[in-house]
Amino acid sequence: MVGRVMTLRALARVAVAGATACLLGVPPAAAASDGPPAELPGVAWGDCDGLGAEFQCARVAVPLDWDDPSGEQIELAVIRRLASRPDERIGSMFVNPGGPGQSGVGLVRDSGADLDEWGDGRFDIVGWDPRGTNDSTPVRCFADDADEAEFWAGVTVPSTPAESAAYQEKTVDLARRCGEVSGDLLSHITTADTARDLDRLRALVGEEKITYVGLSYGSMIGQTYANLFPGRVRAMVLDGLVDAVDQTSSMEANVSNAVSAADEVFAQFVALCQAAATGECALAGHGEPVADRVARLFARARLAPLPAPNADPPGELSYGDLLVSTFNPLRLPLTWPQFAADLDAAAEGDATALLTAARAMQTPVGYRASVWSSAVSCGDGPARVSSADWPAQVTRFTTAGELWGPVLAWWLWAPCASGWPADATGRYAGPWNARTENPILLLSARYDPGTPYRNAVTAESRLGNAVLLTLDGYGHPSYQVPSACLDEARQRYLVDLVTPPKGTTCQPDDRPFG
Repeated sequence: MVGRVMTLRALARVAVAGATACLLGVPPAAAASDGPPAELPGVAWGDCDGLGAEFQCARVAVPLDWDDPSGEQIELAVIRRLASRPDERIGSMFVNPGGPGQSGVGLVRDSGADLDEWGDGRFDIVGWDPRGTNDSTPVRCFADDADEAEFWAGVTVPSTPAESAAYQEKTVDLARRCGEVSGDLLSHITTADTARDLDRLRALVGEEKITYVGLSYGSMIGQTYANLFPGRVRAMVLDGLVDAVDQTSSMEANVSNAVSAADEVFAQFVALCQAAATGECALAGHGEPVADRVARLFARARLAPLPAPNADPPGELSYGDLLVSTFNPLRLPLTWPQFAADLDAAAEGDATALLTAARAMQTPVGYRASVWSSAVSCGDGPARVSSADWPAQVTRFTTAGELWGPVLAWWLWAPCASGWPADATGRYAGPWNARTENPILLLSARYDPGTPYRNAVTAESRLGNAVLLTLDGYGHPSYQVPSACLDEARQRYLVDLVTPPKGTTCQPDDRPFG
């Protein structure tokens, strides 16, 4: 979820927020509150700088406040990749990669060919940067990049009470700065605002009903859209389900849910490593169980930082950095052999690889993406407890999830709990049981560290018309692991609107550690 972009089946990496395509301006679209009128102009598509002829880019104006559609306008960056089989084109397929705050423009730009295959080449693939993020009108908290870099210099997830107290003070300062620079925008970037933007885009590209694929937090956009506009859904695939009730109840409920599955997935990683064939997992074969070797590594890091002599520059891996270093690998099971090797190197005295991974996520650009995630989430479900109560709340989140609880406590919850200057009156908090004409297809890996599997089970029962297809494996979202079974089911649904029988399970094509 939180502001870290993953391209389809990519190796673990952090992709910075923001798109590089050159987006061409268009006149502001006519405004509407509950649905655009038929006379709305279409999107004035133009070339995307540096991309092929199959890509088109644009900027689209939408109301800042959907309750005042003729008032101030903001802009959305939009991209589409034309269908590879235009003679058999069905329509447009909208996609969102999650976050909140990941770039839909970047997703289509980098992974358009994969997404084209999902729809059998019969859809124009449309992505957009949600309001408040990336190349759309973004939330800003600093006067310039230099000010931002100075603010975040040396900041990491705290490992001690003194570091935690300092971080809490910084989040209070951050909330103040965001309010001063971004003003009213902060009150109008909820998921409901984005769902209304999506409906505007649907109308602008000429679709009577939407075909939508939402990944991770993108599933929250989908659930919101389906409940606001149930009669406008042709097909909807939601992969890696956010719990809509927890997301909109409070930041405390949201974070507790988001961190609750990583420990179970890490335990699966350890067990698979232990059972792997000789030489397949670097953590195994040291005269002790893998679980004990890993536990000793984490215990050592809690007591004192671990040396990382070959990092650039050389440094030490704090306990907070160690937790951050698990954030990407747990989502990408095909990288688990390398993750095991990196943990084993740290156990042998060199935490260079882990520190390098943690540093890559804790940069000014990385923190900017986290702020976008917080900004959206603060509006959806405001914090109920002040960040001044961080000792009790970090303990609460750590109890919910030992690996990721402290990380998301500071990245996601703390800014919202520090006097976040927003009044999101347009947020949507349910009900969540609207019935669409065609079923919504839900996808989830059984062991998903980012969005717990139980969220998908709950969504299937909560939505008025939904079918859950389970991947019997690992990954967040499920597409991270190749599965011919899942690919076939997704494509059949998007093209022919046929869902698998309820209770269907797919197997992955590959398993971690061979």
